[in-house]
Amino acid sequence: MEEKNYTNVIPGQKEGEIIHAESLVETENVHMAKKRFESAKLKLLDVNNWQKQAGKALAAFQLTDAAGNDVTGPVQEGYYFKIDIPGPGSNAGEGFDWVKVEKMEEYQSGDVESIAIRVRPASNPATDNNETAHFYSSDSTSTFTVTREGNKVTAAVYDRNTKANAESDGIIDKIRDVLVGMVGIATFSEMQWKSLTNGLIAED
Repeated sequence: MEEKNYTNVIPGQKEGEIIHAESLVETENVHMAKKRFESAKLKLLDVNNWQKQAGKALAAFQLTDAAGNDVTGPVQEGYYFKIDIPGPGSNAGEGFDWVKVEKMEEYQSGDVESIAIRVRPASNPATDNNETAHFYSSDSTSTFTVTREGNKVTAAVYDRNTKANAESDGIIDKIRDVLVGMVGIATFSEMQWKSLTNGLIAED
């Protein structure tokens, strides 16, 4: 599957694993595709309702500000995702996994339009602990995209440089991050991202 990297937000792959989930719908005409793209874009920006769009197979996501306070509305650069995955959460994250929204871009040229959001594992912004509170290392990224090319609309998630987090100080978090990270790399991330991409382009 070819990357939809019109925004140039997807980083290069250096080490670790690549995880790629993609869903595509081809509409009868460009007008319908534009409507489907706008719908998918709104769903993408509405991170707090991703689980609703994707089903219970997906982890629960809550947007927070830079201080870790829950927020409503569309995602913005500098916000965080507070993620409640099935199974044990991290001590450093106070029971949650955390990523920071480090880049958002939109692209439009001719009959192509695209939006992308890139996040990176981060420390818990609600505490003074600088330890990465996620089962993936801080070298890992996830980029979420919705793209329209003519009458085709694609939702995709691109995980790059994906590695289990071996940086945790606490022994419990260290064991948890390695075990959950290995499972995530092998199966969980691809399955849950596919559920999300399906939900983003589903007809309202």
